[in-house]
Amino acid sequence: MECVVQGIIETQHVEALEVLLQGLSGVPKERVRVHELCLKSGPSLGVVPSEVRLLCDLAQSTPSWTIRHVGGSMRGAGAEQISVLVRAIVESKASNNVLRYFYGIGYKLDHELLKIGFAFRFHRGAQITVTVTSVNKLPKLHATEEAVPITPAIQLVEITAPAAADNYNDVVSAVTAFCEYLAP
Repeated sequence: MECVVQGIIETQHVEALEVLLQGLSGVPKERVRVHELCLKSGPSLGVVPSEVRLLCDLAQSTPSWTIRHVGGSMRGAGAEQISVLVRAIVESKASNNVLRYFYGIGYKLDHELLKIGFAFRFHRGAQITVTVTSVNKLPKLHATEEAVPITPAIQLVEITAPAAADNYNDVVSAVTAFCEYLAP
């Protein structure tokens, strides 16, 4: 599971947010450059549609692939009481032929993005990651060097923290408390 809060910030304010995050976290920022491919299941894989995301971390000296499946969000009376989205998530590292594998079993490319920005990873009641990225579309298949911002004046801000069924309330509290520092 993970707890997540998402928002946006105008690009002109990103530098100030970076300074704030540096002060709050006390850790150096990490560079983010992730090529994200969204794959959807074809008809040969059953009647229930499925979606997986393949993430290639281009910021590393040797790019690495991760398979990510984001499940549905927590529902019910408890979910309505909290200000943080709690959802199931499964991630696994993969080899560089993962795209060929998913094509082979019947998945189709729905869309691809390039996220460029920075992240801070730190512990403050929970292991929190704050990511600030520009989301870019690719005009040609896999052409990451030709990426064009989808919303040039706005960047995506995501605050995430891993959680489990037995501790998500504590993680929700930690993420909520941290988000109060970022409220306008």
